[in-house]
Order: sequence, then structure tokens, then C-alpha cells
Amino acid sequence: MPPVPVVLALTVATILLTISPSIAWRPWPHLKTNGSDYLYENSKKFEGSSELVHLKYHMGPVLTANITVHTIWYGRWQKSQKKIIREFINSISTVNSKRPSVSGWWKTVQLYTDQTGANISRTVRLGEEKNDRFYSHGKKLTRLSIQSVIKSHVTAKSKPLPINPKSGLYLLLTSDDVYVQDFCGQVCGFHYFTFPSIVGYTLPYAWIGNSAKLCPGVCAYPFAVPNYIPGLKPLKSPNGDVGVDGMISVIAHEIAELATNPLVNAWYAGPDPVAPVEIADLCEGIYGTGGGGSYTGQLMDGHDGATYNMNGIRRRFLVQWVWNHILSYCTGPNALDQ
Repeated sequence: MPPVPVVLALTVATILLTISPSIAWRPWPHLKTNGSDYLYENSKKFEGSSELVHLKYHMGPVLTANITVHTIWYGRWQKSQKKIIREFINSISTVNSKRPSVSGWWKTVQLYTDQTGANISRTVRLGEEKNDRFYSHGKKLTRLSIQSVIKSHVTAKSKPLPINPKSGLYLLLTSDDVYVQDFCGQVCGFHYFTFPSIVGYTLPYAWIGNSAKLCPGVCAYPFAVPNYIPGLKPLKSPNGDVGVDGMISVIAHEIAELATNPLVNAWYAGPDPVAPVEIADLCEGIYGTGGGGSYTGQLMDGHDGATYNMNGIRRRFLVQWVWNHILSYCTGPNALDQ
């Protein structure tokens, strides 16, 4: 992209972030969330919807170097909640988890390459963390103020987050008392990249919110269900925290798309880079074999009654599948045909 004057760049950024909730995700499949709902309206979006999907590589960079996830904990977080999320991220690269595993899920993401043929990195590790316990930018954030929060922590006088644009991902996780623009109504999380005019650097980032108080039936499904669906019962969450267990799949969704489309010019389907349909968007609501529509697919139940579809280092998680561009369908490590 050619250089753009700072004022113009900021104006364009404001427009994109304000009117386009396309780089977003919600687990409840009946609710229209992004470009895939419109491009593939007639598709059931189950494992075999290959004839309707035209995922292409648009020659942009992907994350082939070892990926480091830097986390900003915005608001009040319990230690137990942080442990669940940290262990999920650590589980992406572990080789010792019981099958089906989180690392097995990541193998599908690793299939994607850049223009040199280099694959997405196998290694995803936790980086530095920052706590923002006092809501430095308030309890109501816009898409642009999210970038301002990131700026505060990469430019902090005390222990700033490292600047790592080629292999670093920046996760802004908001606690259950923080409202973000379009949260619950349109999105549960989204990813994009920061603008030099705001942050000073171009950094791939994602925001994911804890929906436990605001809209668990929307963003923590199937561990909570929408009030307007009579008779639908929630499933038991594997780690005993509906809000955080609901966040895990959104975090996975965004990390997978950040790895394969960090600057929104690499792997996506559809004609519009402003509204790309990415590798996780294509598999919304699919967690197991046969998934599609309002059915999650075949999952596993633990002895304690909790529902999950893959194992981490010491914990179990429910994580949405992603699109396998080689086989042309959604895949996951718990597929019954593997």
C-alpha cells in the first residue's frame, strides 16, 4: 500500500473501524455476524461446503516466524481466569496433550503458507503481559480507543510490551464489566492491525470480551443460551467459568485468523478486503463432525458432565474448527473420520 498522509490514514481508519464489523466473530450461528453470512447464504457451512467456498491467497504476509502472544488484561481479572486462558495459549504448541488436542487443531492452521511456501509457525508462545486494573481508558471502548489502549502499553514507561510486528500478536482481553463498541449486538471479538498514526506501529492485534455479565447467551454459547430460544439448555463448561470458557473459542478463532491474515491481505475468501471471510469465519458454529446450522457437531462429555472437543496441557476446551484449504472443508482434531 502506498504511503498515505496521516490525517487521511486516520480518517480512513475511523471509517473502516466504525462501519465495518466484518472482522468479527460470534458463536451463535443464527445471528448474522460477518461477510460469510452474506456470501454463503445458501450454504449450510458444514464440513463439506467446498463447492461454495473460494478461499484465496492475496500475497500478503503470514506469521511464519515463532509467534509470541502479548496480552493486555483490561479491567479486573481473577487469577483462575488468567490461568485458563494462559494454558490454552500454551497448549497450542505442546506435543504431550492427550488426543484430540489443541495442538492437533493448530496443525490445520499450519497448512497455510506465504508466497515463498513457508508454513505458519508451529510455535505459539506466551509473551509479556500488562495489567490494566484501573480501566485506563474507561469501561466503554470504541474500536479506535482499543488501539489507544494498546499504544498505552507498548509505550509505557515501566516495562512496555515489546514491539514485534513480524511475529508478535497483541491480545486485548476485557473483563466482564467492560463494554466495547458492537459487543454482544454484532461481535464477541475481532482482529485487525494498529495504525502508525495512532499507535506508532503496524501491529496485528485482537480484542475479545468476557460476556459473562453482558450477553453470555450470545458470546458464551453453548455454555449459555439465548433467552429467546425456549427449551434450549446450556452445556456444562469444562473449566467452570462460563464467560472465560466462552472466550477460549473466540481467542482461538482470532489467533488463527491473525496468523493467516495479519494485515488483512493474505488468506481470505470474498471480493472485498474490507470485509474478508477468513479461515475461522467459514466454520462458525462447527465444533465437531456433522456440525452446521444450529448443531455444534459431535462433542465429548467428561465424567463430570462437562462438554469439550479437545485437550490442552491439563485442561479441556471447546474450540471451533477452522477451514482446511487443501481438503476444502472444516476440520478439527476430534473429527470422527480421522
